[in-house]
Amino acid sequence: MNQELTPRNFKRISIINWILSVPFFILFAWPYWFIANFLGLDQTLIFIGSSLFSIPFMITILHGHVTVALGEAHRHHYYDWLIDHPLTYGLFFHPVIIRTRFRLIFLVISLLVFILGYILPI
Repeated sequence: MNQELTPRNFKRISIINWILSVPFFILFAWPYWFIANFLGLDQTLIFIGSSLFSIPFMITILHGHVTVALGEAHRHHYYDWLIDHPLTYGLFFHPVIIRTRFRLIFLVISLLVFILGYILPI
């Protein structure tokens, strides 16, 4: 087995992704929060919308990190390993998360929350 495809390396990648997820979540959530807050949307809608807006970008960056670490041809080994460890490293992982359609749906829903919050103030 290739040295990059060892469980030790998969654990390292997973830990790095968990550590990076919070800063990336905040980094991508603040523009939505700032604009929505500036326009006077309800705080509940701001938090929901900024979370939904941030998640696709965060997942894309973390997916890119896995691709850089393992290569496009071998990243499926890491995701298979996450599926085999559902109660530890793969706690919030589901195979649909890496799909572009899933990420786009979250982005569209966040924009719909923004538009509805702007049109229909609560």
